[in-house]
Amino acid sequence: TCESYTPTEQYQYEQTGNFRTTDLNYSVSRVGDELTDYLNKYGFNVIHDKTYHDYPAYSGSYNRSKTTVENILKSNNSDIIIDLHRDAIGDTSYAPSVKIGDEVVSQLMFVIGTDGGGLEHPNWKENLKFAIKVQEKANELYPGLFRPILLRNSRYNQQLGKAACIIEVGATGNTLEQSMGSMKYLSKILDEVLKSL
Repeated sequence: TCESYTPTEQYQYEQTGNFRTTDLNYSVSRVGDELTDYLNKYGFNVIHDKTYHDYPAYSGSYNRSKTTVENILKSNNSDIIIDLHRDAIGDTSYAPSVKIGDEVVSQLMFVIGTDGGGLEHPNWKENLKFAIKVQEKANELYPGLFRPILLRNSRYNQQLGKAACIIEVGATGNTLEQSMGSMKYLSKILDEVLKSL
């Protein structure tokens, strides 16, 4: 919730930690607002939860967010769960981006958890299939928007859905403008993929 980007003239913010802010107008939550707005325009029903799971402590944030997701799923049946992040690399010279038309936007990356860490995760292959479908459509529509999929030996709460994923939007070196800009393209890709399912 609190992950933030390199400040710009338009988006100056008070840091609450290293590249983190509790002001959700300047964090990855703002990027989520952008994605929500675009998906709503495509006719999707989106629940964008902005609960602080990583503040005041980052440790335990996945346990806290698991409770939130489980509570949402009780009254909203969905397999599509997107956990929006930005890459945690602390080097601001690293700003993965791509030019689409005249616009430079943050690159995106799927992080898909597996059962490799020993925890039960029967959905991980379904999650990976979903990510591959989205990435194939992205490569067709907007080549270079996505970095390669990262598979990890942790679950990241992705056992809760069959199309559950982390999408990392840029890194600390990217700006909020670049990261919000990516959402126009991501929403178009998701619309195309989900219409075909």
